[in-house]
Amino acid sequence: MIAERPRGALARLPLLYPAVVLIVFFVIPFGIMLAVSFFRREPGGFYLAEFSLTNYANLFTALFGRVLAFSLFISAFCALLCVGLGFPFTYLLTRMPRPRQVVWLVLLVSVLSLSAVIVAFAWSIMLSQTAGVSNLLVRLKLLAEPRSWSPGFWALVCGMAYLAFPYTVLVLYPPLARLDPHLPEAARTLGASPLRTFFTVVVGSLRRAIIATLVMVFAFNLGTYLLPQILGRPQHWTLSVLITDEAIYRSNLPLAAAMAVFFMVVSLALVGLAMLGGRGRPGEEA
Repeated sequence: MIAERPRGALARLPLLYPAVVLIVFFVIPFGIMLAVSFFRREPGGFYLAEFSLTNYANLFTALFGRVLAFSLFISAFCALLCVGLGFPFTYLLTRMPRPRQVVWLVLLVSVLSLSAVIVAFAWSIMLSQTAGVSNLLVRLKLLAEPRSWSPGFWALVCGMAYLAFPYTVLVLYPPLARLDPHLPEAARTLGASPLRTFFTVVVGSLRRAIIATLVMVFAFNLGTYLLPQILGRPQHWTLSVLITDEAIYRSNLPLAAAMAVFFMVVSLALVGLAMLGGRGRPGEEA
């Protein structure tokens, strides 16, 4: 019995480390932010540690509702766009020879090394009137004169989709790589067209992976901060920009904390949806 106690303590060490990391880097900061969200703001940028629901009551405004609605809309739109383009791309990628797959995956991972600032300014230049792609379209006689598409809604969509697309492919790659290649072949043998085989067999058998990827990309886009400021106009700013504006430029930390708490609740809800979407039915294979 004495010799077994050290073994039991050592066995609990792998569980103790992630618990400490979770408490230090998530529970404590979130607890401080939650407490500040109930504080009362004083003129001059100060706040008092007094319980108040004013900050959460101030969330029910037209500005916050508009920014929240736009953030949810553009995040969902970019998630659908990334998964809609990324799923067939990843499916074709898994059907390539292994060396070509490695090359494409390395290129996708290299995109992740670019910062959001570089991506934003690159798309801003590409969509500008002076040095953008519109000048090439003018030379090809597809446009009468150069145009500027940045800042604008579609410029923001391009930037957000560009950043989220590699994550989409990397998340979809494992389930598509594990897909039994005999299933599409069997469907074609039974007379199904390639398009019908793709949507009924491939897409149908990976519904859970698609839903989980949609939720992941949606949550990733929901936290976008730099791209809306560089590629979008003020009406295209997301909730992250509004939180930063309240915290830094208006020195209203309690209201910013209340917005951040709301954002965290939405993010945790999305994680729960992803877990429910990835959970199989009773008797269904994982």
